[in-house]
Amino acid sequence: MAKKRATKKTVKKVVKKSAVKKSATRKPPATSAAEHDALFATVKGATHRYLGHVRLDVGRAGNARVKRMIYPPGFRWSKDMKHVVGTDLCMHAHAGFLAHGEIHIEYADGCVVEHKAPQIVAIEPGHDGWVVGKEPVVIIEFDFEGDTAQRLGMEAHRH
Repeated sequence: MAKKRATKKTVKKVVKKSAVKKSATRKPPATSAAEHDALFATVKGATHRYLGHVRLDVGRAGNARVKRMIYPPGFRWSKDMKHVVGTDLCMHAHAGFLAHGEIHIEYADGCVVEHKAPQIVAIEPGHDGWVVGKEPVVIIEFDFEGDTAQRLGMEAHRH
């Protein structure tokens, strides 16, 4: 019986050594460049939430808000937000800076506008939009909540 116990202890020691060896040589999980980019980091002083699949970081600046919105690859407003918001098209105006990625906007009249970072964006209400490619889209915008379109003179899409 003493031999069996010794054998079991030997086996346990071998298992422990190999487990230690594996964990010491294990590589950290792969991370994308986006995870280390300041554009994707937590925004100090902002409130954080998700609306549909969109990450929103919002802070106040006087009477306005400054927002960073991160749209994931594969996002399409008509697929991901229509049921959340309850309108056929996005009725919010967006004015700001496209800092990362590419997004296409289609208005009710069929006009499609392509935006690719880095670019200033002015997107009038009454649009669908979708992320193009495998990179997320990051937009930093300024708004006045429900008064954005009127206060920025962006009530209707113009050619």
